[in-house]
Amino acid sequence: MVSESEKNMSKELGLQLKKLREEAKLTQAEVATKAGISINYYARIERGEENPTWVKIEHIKKALGIKSLD
Repeated sequence: MVSESEKNMSKELGLQLKKLREEAKLTQAEVATKAGISINYYARIERGEENPTWVKIEHIKKALGIKSLD
């Protein structure tokens, strides 16, 4: 079972990724393709419904052209 704290972290990550994607003027499809993941999976990450692995986060960061999520 996922704790409330984990749910909040996933939602916060999703909001941060969405903001960065919009600032980069990219679509979800473009980020997903560049990151090598499905569009649906990426959309679920942005909505806070998925808890991606560190490797997936690194691929997304690269797709967004960023080094850090802070």
